Amino acid sequence: MSENDELVRRVAALEQEVEQLRHAVTSHAVIDQAIGVIAAVCRLPSQESWDVLKEVSQHTNVKLREVARLVLRWVESGRMPDEIRPAMRAAVGRARERVRVGGGPGEAAGEPAAEQPSVGRG
Repeated sequence: MSENDELVRRVAALEQEVEQLRHAVTSHAVIDQAIGVIAAVCRLPSQESWDVLKEVSQHTNVKLREVARLVLRWVESGRMPDEIRPAMRAAVGRARERVRVGGGPGEAAGEPAAEQPSVGRG
């Protein structure tokens, strides 16, 4: 293989790597935004919001980044997409219970959690 062929191959490999990194950064931003939405709307800590996203992805067999996109669509449209509504409702309920039992921010363990907004309406 000539030196020029090797350089062409190397440039192609680097271009592919750059494209993969761009995709990863975009996916990461969407996932972070979705975690923030769940945390704000459902009044959950960030870690629990991340767990909700993972659970919904696992229970619906929908890729995590797509679940995140659907959560962002929920904010834009005001309606939880049908594809994830039941799984989201269940995952948020489990997360709230974990926070309630474990004592979320500002709550003592075992004390009832404050009234939380409902997920999946509309």
